[in-house]
Amino acid sequence: MKLTLHVWRQTGKDKPGMLVKYDVPNASPNMSFLEMLDVLNESLIARGEEPVAFDHDCREGICGSCGFVINGEAHGPDSGTTVCQLHMRSFKDGDELTIEPWRAAAFPVLKDLVVDRSAFDRIIQAGGYITAPTGCAVDANAMLVPKKSSDLAMDAAQCIGCGACVAACPNAAAQLFVSAKVSHLGLLPQGQPERKDRVEKMVAQMEAEGFGSCSNHRECEAACPKSISVDFIARLNRDYLGATITNWQPKKAAAGDG
Repeated sequence: MKLTLHVWRQTGKDKPGMLVKYDVPNASPNMSFLEMLDVLNESLIARGEEPVAFDHDCREGICGSCGFVINGEAHGPDSGTTVCQLHMRSFKDGDELTIEPWRAAAFPVLKDLVVDRSAFDRIIQAGGYITAPTGCAVDANAMLVPKKSSDLAMDAAQCIGCGACVAACPNAAAQLFVSAKVSHLGLLPQGQPERKDRVEKMVAQMEAEGFGSCSNHRECEAACPKSISVDFIARLNRDYLGATITNWQPKKAAAGDG
């Protein structure tokens, strides 16, 4: 396969970037998209040029490290697929592909296709934990969990934190990510002690990071490589409303107020 790539190149966070044209004349349909970029980088290195920087790790669609926009679509044209699991047979010989990083104020570009997704880490740190009593480990079946709840929790726990939902949303909202992290703990008995504080803290951190607001475009669900449902956003909203009502305390009247 012969491909023409227009790749976003940017040397640093505060540096200007631009699309640079490259030809890949020897791509195989059996290559993954990242393997095709490896071929490009090998040719760039051979010519003494700077290789294209992009995130990757497991290359098995599990870790969430990889991710960028291909022809305007997060993770490319195949639904339910990470960019590392996207194969070149999804494209045609002679195609022109525009490759850009995630575009969101909360995900600043570090270099080329690499963005800083540490905002997700800070959201998880704000409330993504449970109280775990010390002592002997309890039997696996000592705490009963309804199958419906366990299935939903597992569905939410599939989120790999890649950021495609943010990149696909016209508002750069992170509600799908946050709702998945809130729900997979909130649906289980072990996650109940912090349930109300968790949702308040994680939503507050999400807003502090500068993510946009959800306006129900559902692009996040379409771009998610794990096909996580926007139903979890509705659950997040219910939990958040319940938490804020329960934890609301009227302000005490100041001295001298009538």
